[in-house]
Amino acid sequence: MQELGLKSENASVEQLGIKNATAHWNLDPKELEEIAIEKGQAVRTNTGAISIDTGEFTGRSPKDRFIVKDSITKDSVWWGNINIPFEAGKFDALYDKVVGYLSNKEIYVRDAYACADPNYRTNIRVVNEYPWSNMFAYNMFLRPTEDEIKSVSPDWTVINAPGFMADPAVDGTRQHNFAILNFTKKIALVGGTGYTGEIKKGIFSALNFELPHLKNTLSMHCSANIGEQGDTAIFFGLSGTGKTTLSADPDRQLIGDDEHGWSNENTVFNFEGGCYAKVIDLSEEKEPDIFHAIKQGALLENIVLKNGDIDFKDGSRTENTRVSYPLDHIENIAKPSIGKNPKNIFFLTCDAYGVLPPISKLTPGQAAFHFISGYTAKVAGTEAGITEPVTAFSACFGAPFMPLHPTKYAEMLSKKMQEADVNVWLVNTGWTGGPYGKGSRMKLPLTRAMITAALNGKLDNVEFRNHSIFHVAIPTSCPGVPTEVLSPKETWNDDDGYYAMANKLADAFNKNFEKFSEYANEEILAAVPKLKETA
Repeated sequence: MQELGLKSENASVEQLGIKNATAHWNLDPKELEEIAIEKGQAVRTNTGAISIDTGEFTGRSPKDRFIVKDSITKDSVWWGNINIPFEAGKFDALYDKVVGYLSNKEIYVRDAYACADPNYRTNIRVVNEYPWSNMFAYNMFLRPTEDEIKSVSPDWTVINAPGFMADPAVDGTRQHNFAILNFTKKIALVGGTGYTGEIKKGIFSALNFELPHLKNTLSMHCSANIGEQGDTAIFFGLSGTGKTTLSADPDRQLIGDDEHGWSNENTVFNFEGGCYAKVIDLSEEKEPDIFHAIKQGALLENIVLKNGDIDFKDGSRTENTRVSYPLDHIENIAKPSIGKNPKNIFFLTCDAYGVLPPISKLTPGQAAFHFISGYTAKVAGTEAGITEPVTAFSACFGAPFMPLHPTKYAEMLSKKMQEADVNVWLVNTGWTGGPYGKGSRMKLPLTRAMITAALNGKLDNVEFRNHSIFHVAIPTSCPGVPTEVLSPKETWNDDDGYYAMANKLADAFNKNFEKFSEYANEEILAAVPKLKETA
């Protein structure tokens, strides 16, 4: 057995049950790139970044995400079709099979941590079957110093074996792939899938349990940035709604693009050390920061290459083409990745109905309602089996990663929003001029102009009018945006068709909210959409 590289004196993969392996510890990303290329698992692109194929899975598989039901989780986790229980005995047996599979192999181990605020630092040890998976862990988690590595002790361990296939009949899984969290043993076990997003989402889900439940700190599926005056902005939204794109603003410092905490000390801190951006249809003109981040050290996933050049428009492999890169690939970043209480919060939604305004201001009750609802359309490719936008409600704009009941997060957010006196905006990055198939996707420059106006206070003194069904406040003017774009009804040129579709969406909101209504106060209940009578 060989354990090579920089590591803590007493650390060994044998402690995990992995026998006779050649373990490479904390390799430099350049070394990992070369190993992946040598093994035929990656190719170098003309940008200097390497490109890999994640295999069968090019997105998360939510139905194969489990949490071990034990004394810690049984009375705390919100069990159901999102948080699926897994037997502790089955986990132990499956774990033994996975570490047996990794035994006698060449493997890659990395020490990292999550949470930029030192008060919430969570040390992570990641064990990977493939070198490029280990490079993803380097990119996406925070990177300790060499001195820290020499004495590090992990709070959580990720065991990642894409080539191991479970036997559902024996192992208790749904199919051959799985991502399982064990809060007693502090282990995230991922197998049967090469999709790297399962690694980071496992740790994100763990923090979403531990921070609110044990440390009274709100965990959020959001991006965040800081303006020149130190004003923090938060962007909530599921994959494909624009979190990464809209937070990468050349005029504001990026805190992070996906996962943050909001502490009792009034800090907003990044969990991660990198960005994991979608690159389908990426262009230098539309998203210069992300475009220029794709250089040596970046890891591209499932893209199509033509003579070494990336074809960003080609979604034939998947619409969920991705790149991971360290935060310092973006020039304008906050160091450290921490901000103060936010001044503005944006709820991003990709409305496939073309009903919601491109920007509207929310009351505290409406903010709580829309946060609990978490409406969007799942965009093609972000999950297995999704090939075109599908209407979805995902509580807290991140239900697949939230082990606690959604009202726990909503209550914490509502309290913090009111204490910080924050402006809350609902932003539709989806369709305008009609529903999916008839209308068109909202143009990114217009969305940017609306968000910039909100951030700069240019919407503070304009007139607003209330939407007749959703009652959100719609600005009647916005710098840099044609007036007719601000009214979704006007973009349709079909009042009857618009109201019919708006009623349909409102009805979907109301039916979804029924399961939360008993927990809602009068202010939240007042935000429930009221259907409009039509001829």
